[in-house]
Amino acid sequence: MGSDSDEKGGVAVYDSRTRFKVWVRTNLLLILTIFSVAFGLIFGLLLRLANPSEVTILLLGFPGEILMRILKMLILPLIIASLITGLTQLDAQASGKLGMRAIVYYLSTTIIAVCIGMFLVMTIQPGRHSSKPRNGTTTASELTTLDTFLDLIRNVFPQNIMQASFQQTQTYYEMEINDYGDEVSVRKIGEKGSMNVLGIIAFCICFGLLLSRMGKRGRVMIEFFAILSELTMQMVDLVMWYSPIGIASLIAAKILDMDNPQEVFASLALYMITVLIGLVIHFCVLMLIYFVTTRKNPIQFFIGMLQAWLTAIATSSSAATLPVTFKCLEENNGIDKRVSRFVLPIGATVNMDGTALYEAVASVFIGQLNRLPMTFGKVITVSLTATLASIGAASVPSAGLITMLMVLTAADFPVDDVSLLLTVDWFLDRCRTSINVLGDSYGAAIVQKYSQKELDESAQREMDESMELGDLHPNNHNNVLQEKTMEVGENTA
Repeated sequence: MGSDSDEKGGVAVYDSRTRFKVWVRTNLLLILTIFSVAFGLIFGLLLRLANPSEVTILLLGFPGEILMRILKMLILPLIIASLITGLTQLDAQASGKLGMRAIVYYLSTTIIAVCIGMFLVMTIQPGRHSSKPRNGTTTASELTTLDTFLDLIRNVFPQNIMQASFQQTQTYYEMEINDYGDEVSVRKIGEKGSMNVLGIIAFCICFGLLLSRMGKRGRVMIEFFAILSELTMQMVDLVMWYSPIGIASLIAAKILDMDNPQEVFASLALYMITVLIGLVIHFCVLMLIYFVTTRKNPIQFFIGMLQAWLTAIATSSSAATLPVTFKCLEENNGIDKRVSRFVLPIGATVNMDGTALYEAVASVFIGQLNRLPMTFGKVITVSLTATLASIGAASVPSAGLITMLMVLTAADFPVDDVSLLLTVDWFLDRCRTSINVLGDSYGAAIVQKYSQKELDESAQREMDESMELGDLHPNNHNNVLQEKTMEVGENTA
């Protein structure tokens, strides 16, 4: 009897060890990423005591710079291949419904984020209890709401699709001497060095919809983009094993690059707390929306997105995080590729919940800091412009600061005081970017939930077309269709 119980106990211990080893092997990349974040924080704080030179900080941050360059390199092929591949697997009607549901979700969550930010900043009033340090000045921006809106429309229709891969249109003002000898500000339209993601997405949507209607003639092109998408994701898999080194490097270098962090955090503590509370509340709202609409565990979904969330914190760019977001959604949370590859590129460009909340809080904070009256009209103005500005914000680091100038101008608040926020923006930028990425991810799951009928019909139509083109033997049609339907069902389970 004793030997039997010992054997059973030994087997149980062996099974638990085996399960633990399998779990570690399966989640090794996530474990390394979490460790890299902790290591970067601790190493950066300890190294500050040694007062490292500028060259040392540069070399320490170099692996992180390489990670950012690689991730940005993958953005263009990933967006092009994923969007076109996703659209060719859906008909125009299904694509329209998916797109409409995504836009409704994005607009709704952005408005909720702005409302949360406005409520908190008007309740806590961080500007009334904060001192106003002098940290230099910022050049006043003459950009108006109209300028930003028109630039948004211009970028949807790039004049050169190749140029859109590295430049986007932006209005600027330049001082010139008129015919009377007076110096005047002249509005001009130029280009700035940043990828025009919005224009590329618009082109790919049109291209993918037309390609899906070409039938047999477009099969070669469809296969090309499908293979390109698969190869790009394989490259992402390789990059992910380097990401822990890059993430630790980025965090440590940023901590070392800070000037007087104690003084900065003390003077703007209440402002930072207000923004962070708002982001946490909005994250809870996103989880609640996900639970109500899908009846699934939002915490389990978040665990599946942990890799993308940590990458967003390290890179502070939702566009640079896009390859990791694809991987986490499709492999960890089982989101249908037709949904993720259509919804995510659009979400990374126009869905900026965290940025909208941040701009609302920051703008009112500057008004409170200068003891300016906050009338009902200004509350509405800040809310509307913060919503529009977040949609127009590029998915690159610190883009929210640029568009916030428009919000301040619309509310008639001093633009120069944006310089006060620069000292803590590096930290808040990472926090709000992580919420942007999670908002896109929860949105993809919700869109899939309400688009299941269109996805099933698309799978049926794809099988029928394959039979007509002779790619499937009639006897195998039902089996393939059943496998396709089961795959879609597993993705939504």
